Amino acid sequence: MSQSIPAPAISPLGQRLIDDMNMRRFSRETQRNYIRDAGRFATFSGRSPDTSTADDLLRFQIEQRATGVPTPTMNSIVSALRFFFTHTLDRPDLARRLIRVAHPRNLPVVLSRDEVARLLNATTCLKHQAALSVAYGAGLRVAEVAALKVGDVDSERMLIRVELGKGGRYRNAMLPADLLTLLREWWKVGHQLGVMHRDGWLFPGQHAMKPISTRQLHRIVVEAAQAAEITKRVGPHTLRHSFAAIAGFLPRHGRNISRSTTRASPRMPASTACTCCVPTAGFHAVCCARVPGTLAGGGDLQVSKVHSRNQADFPSVRRGDRRAAVLLVLRAVAAQGTRRAADRRRRHYGMGR
Repeated sequence: MSQSIPAPAISPLGQRLIDDMNMRRFSRETQRNYIRDAGRFATFSGRSPDTSTADDLLRFQIEQRATGVPTPTMNSIVSALRFFFTHTLDRPDLARRLIRVAHPRNLPVVLSRDEVARLLNATTCLKHQAALSVAYGAGLRVAEVAALKVGDVDSERMLIRVELGKGGRYRNAMLPADLLTLLREWWKVGHQLGVMHRDGWLFPGQHAMKPISTRQLHRIVVEAAQAAEITKRVGPHTLRHSFAAIAGFLPRHGRNISRSTTRASPRMPASTACTCCVPTAGFHAVCCARVPGTLAGGGDLQVSKVHSRNQADFPSVRRGDRRAAVLLVLRAVAAQGTRRAADRRRRHYGMGR
């Protein structure tokens, strides 16, 4: 007769940490990491963290550096301990003693258009090809792909609705025409096999009532890359980076505009006309941009109209300005959305402030 294994007891301090994270709606993975990192420090100090001193924190970080803990791991531990000491223990004086280590950020691995085509063609079934195509064509994260439902695909507005993405945010992603065709083919096949339902998951797992796991998607990408003889280190997020690189994200005022909530797809329709508001240097312009040809195919991006508060103070957006047109297209994807979504985008870019 099997006996159930009792769950480990949680200390009152640990329960306070969990309550603080639940109040802020931290994800399960973040809570697991913060509890683990707080436990590391408690084990190192040998006493309850609420009696810790600044010397304990310094010795802890020195010991981590001496044992060769990677810099990103050290910084994630700093984030966990700062939250723990600031919110749970109400000791911001100790949180300020934690040092975040600077480290060089390498450019992410990206795939060329030819490598992406080989990767997608190397998949073993239509479901896998469709899932990876969504990750690449819409620029979604692996967890967002796994959590998609059939009803999230809006063929009328050519959008993919992402619910509870990173940070618990909702957003709309671009749905290219050829990706919609592929998803419709997958719907026909999956419906015939009895694994696809109108209210079900877009990519069901082994059980039709559960979605495909992120680990399975990672395995699919790795196996497809090996079959396609791609020597780069490839994962599901590589497709998102490749989407961003081919879409032509450009730096703006020292920042990368990959923070945009709507992004241009490398497989846009042959001709796309967009109208949107672009904030630049504290001013806002309402412009019209037209994209003859595909964005990935090097089509010319042109601005046809410019209306600004003060044209003399807005020299960066003018007729024929390619860079401004790129900014326009990247922000005008899904311009046919609802009024509420449009207002949300304007507030995001400062129009409502």
